[in-house]
Amino acid sequence: MAVLVLLPGMDGSGELFAPFIQALASTQSVQIVRYPASATLGYAELEAAVRAALPEGRPYFLLGESFSGPIAISLAAAYPSQLRGLILCCTFAKNPRPGFGWLRGLVKFVPVQPPISVLEALLCGRFANPKLRSVLAAALSLVPLAVLQARLAAVVCVNVVPKLRSLRLPVLYLRATEDRIVPLSASELVLANCSGAQAVHLVAPHFLLQAVPNEAAAVVTKFMQEVESAL
Repeated sequence: MAVLVLLPGMDGSGELFAPFIQALASTQSVQIVRYPASATLGYAELEAAVRAALPEGRPYFLLGESFSGPIAISLAAAYPSQLRGLILCCTFAKNPRPGFGWLRGLVKFVPVQPPISVLEALLCGRFANPKLRSVLAAALSLVPLAVLQARLAAVVCVNVVPKLRSLRLPVLYLRATEDRIVPLSASELVLANCSGAQAVHLVAPHFLLQAVPNEAAAVVTKFMQEVESAL
């Protein structure tokens, strides 16, 4: 059975995957790649770290959530051995908010850790609940402000659209219909530049895997099974 390798959102801790993993079938093998919280690394450095952590000698699928989408796309474009398919969740191939590009030089002065209530509204919307709030607060507590600032700066200038065009493997995009962080245009850009990619729209906020884990797990499992059956 193929391994599902999970690349986390901007917190990098992987702790926020808990609801999704719990919703997956108990027979599904899952690996979380966690990003170091002690270093201000950009996309290139994080991609190298993920590459070193990929399974050896076993088939696998790669899921890039939010911040990690560009990393997952870059790795898939390099055709790593045994990679069966790519899953992108509420993510982007280039800055999803290009109108904010001018902020690049000011990111280090931007308070990227606003009150939990504000983050909860942006990430969870009407799906917010005490459990999600607690998990979010715990995940953010593990990451220094400087590290989050570095990752936000990386998002502002990233662009892996050319790599999308070279993909030659099955691609699934999970889009949240109530995403307040990544707009519809980000998924449309992925689909327009990735031949054969398919999108599934789920009624969910940006925290799709956390808010509707059962629905997400069902879609991902079906995608993986269909890809493996076609081999």
